[in-house]
Amino acid sequence: MDPTRAFVKDVKRVVVKVGTAVVTRADGRLALGRLGALCEQLKDLNTRGFEVILVTSGAVGVGRQRLRYRKLLNSSFADLQKPQAELDGKECAAVGQSGLMSLYDALFTQLDVTSSQLLVTDRDFGDINFRMQLCETVKSLLKFHVIPIFNENDAISTRKAPYEDSSGIFWDNDSLAALLALELKADLLILLSDVDGLYDGPPSEPQSKLIHTYIKEKHQGEVTFGDKSRVGRGGMTAKVKAAVYAASAGVPVIITSGYATDNIIKVVQGEHIGTLFHKDAHLWAPVKEVDSRDMAVAARECSRRLQALPSEDRKKILLQVADALEANESLIQEENDADISSLAKSVRVLADMEEPIGRVLARTEVADGLILEKTSSPLGVLLIVFESRPDALVQIASLAIRSGNGLLLKGGKEAKRSNAVLHKVITEAIPESVGSRLIGLVTSREEIPDLLKLDDVIDLVIPRGSNKLVSQIKESTKIPVLGHSDGICHVYVDKSANLDMAKRVVLDAKVDYPAACNAMETLLVHKDLLASGSLNELVGELRTAGITLYGGPKVSTSLKLMETRTFHHEYNSMACTIEIVDDVYAAIDHIHCHGRHANISYAPCLFFLRRKKRSAHTDCIVTEDCEVAEIFLHQVDSAAVFHNVSTRFCDGARFGLGAEVGISTSRIHARGPVGVEGLLTTRWIMRGNGQVVDGDKGVVYTHKTLPLQA
Repeated sequence: MDPTRAFVKDVKRVVVKVGTAVVTRADGRLALGRLGALCEQLKDLNTRGFEVILVTSGAVGVGRQRLRYRKLLNSSFADLQKPQAELDGKECAAVGQSGLMSLYDALFTQLDVTSSQLLVTDRDFGDINFRMQLCETVKSLLKFHVIPIFNENDAISTRKAPYEDSSGIFWDNDSLAALLALELKADLLILLSDVDGLYDGPPSEPQSKLIHTYIKEKHQGEVTFGDKSRVGRGGMTAKVKAAVYAASAGVPVIITSGYATDNIIKVVQGEHIGTLFHKDAHLWAPVKEVDSRDMAVAARECSRRLQALPSEDRKKILLQVADALEANESLIQEENDADISSLAKSVRVLADMEEPIGRVLARTEVADGLILEKTSSPLGVLLIVFESRPDALVQIASLAIRSGNGLLLKGGKEAKRSNAVLHKVITEAIPESVGSRLIGLVTSREEIPDLLKLDDVIDLVIPRGSNKLVSQIKESTKIPVLGHSDGICHVYVDKSANLDMAKRVVLDAKVDYPAACNAMETLLVHKDLLASGSLNELVGELRTAGITLYGGPKVSTSLKLMETRTFHHEYNSMACTIEIVDDVYAAIDHIHCHGRHANISYAPCLFFLRRKKRSAHTDCIVTEDCEVAEIFLHQVDSAAVFHNVSTRFCDGARFGLGAEVGISTSRIHARGPVGVEGLLTTRWIMRGNGQVVDGDKGVVYTHKTLPLQA
């Protein structure tokens, strides 16, 4: 938990304010998906014992949509040709309030939660008796786990625009939420916005930084607010004023995005999201926050200096890294008792590889004296997010140096200390002419969202880890993502297979490293092997090795196995599924049908093809029939397809790539184990002697393929 958010462990009563920009879409209609996610989060808090109070906007927006439709129905063609007056906000509020509350009631009812409506006006709070009664009513509702829903009663409010004046007690639903948080003695106020929090500049500009903790004395003169909300009365100016007011009176406030489906939950768990307002923030010791943009820009600048070095100098850097790893072996093993010499060996293999940058891939004579070359080029800056396994840091850093790319690394918390010392050892081996900031180490996962916004600086994101990690990153960035979401690998044992070979291949594919993405998850066996008894021998070998077996519907009864719920499961453990198929074509169909991740069993293949992209990682056939093998190798559409070898061979080092940054199941750019070549793109270089296009007059195109030159 972020230390600045440690106070949330004592939070009991929460006020959540949701604005019009969150509850409505750009066209003015209600954003049902966001409202549903909001209600689900509030239900979750309610179930966990939190006292939840909701302040909502949106009635005016709903009413405006309804009245526009009604006005259109009642207008003649001549009426529609006249200038259309803007609808009165009070009329819209009167019409829209019931619709908004009906929707909340329906959503909460589906979640088995009771909600209640409380409409208030500014003048109500001038009456001390009203305020006392309000507190008593809310207290009673919360006792029964009812969620009170507040809104300003705009339809009968006597205030006129501009709403904020010296006599007003509150001016919009942001200031109403702050007022209620104080009146009802809340422990936390969450203001949901259409951006991630308060920025030091326009949120749409890449260089703008999110302010994680607002300190009035520091930020009041630095932050320039933009326009007010596109639909409501408030906007960020109103939110900040309300937050400062509540926080100075003792109620912590967090402004965060209401567009995300789980931000409320993240806030109460103390995660480092949004902008925090706290009365003691100015007393806290300054926390050095990582400047994500600065880190990425520095990596790009260092990568350009690295690319400018001669090939021998880049090789020398890698050899220095290898020497540094061995020289610091004892220090590294203090943090992680692991075998360092194999890492150093893999780095030296990379150093001895052919120079990858600037390699001429194709040469063409475009016209007489006009030569075009297609050359290899670094991608630029890579962001790699990986879980556990600190050896990944060494492999990735070495690949980045060899390919001339800048690098930002975020490892798993399980190997935090190992990652830190490995990063220190490697960066200290990089000469000053390049700069140690070529490789940046991100130490907190709260920094990842900021990095994922830097699509103008970071060129590629490669997540190495769980399906959840990959999916979250793909949904959170505009930067291209290279990776695989699942590793549902199959081994098919054909009727002509050598049984001893099949046993070796199957056992290695499952037992060597069950948690690896290239480990076997499903064993497919030709139906004849069940009749001959060979399948029983395979099953016996697997059970002896301690593997838990699950059967598909065709084989579970015959082998007395527990039937699997789904073929779409990646075990990552000493377990696998067995199923019988009629022939190689049935095996191929099964792989294409079930080599993807989903939570529904035995549904038609087309359903899964629409719902989820197939994992298409690594699949293998064991057979002595070369014709059957070729059918399998050419028709299985996976990143790696093997004949008579374990799926565990799908690995960058084993492929001779020196190391790998990960395994990609994407069909764009790199596929399979990604080594140096997968971290390169291409550039076109043309050399001439003064030619101009000039409408192509006088240019005789030859487009002649030329031999490659060193």
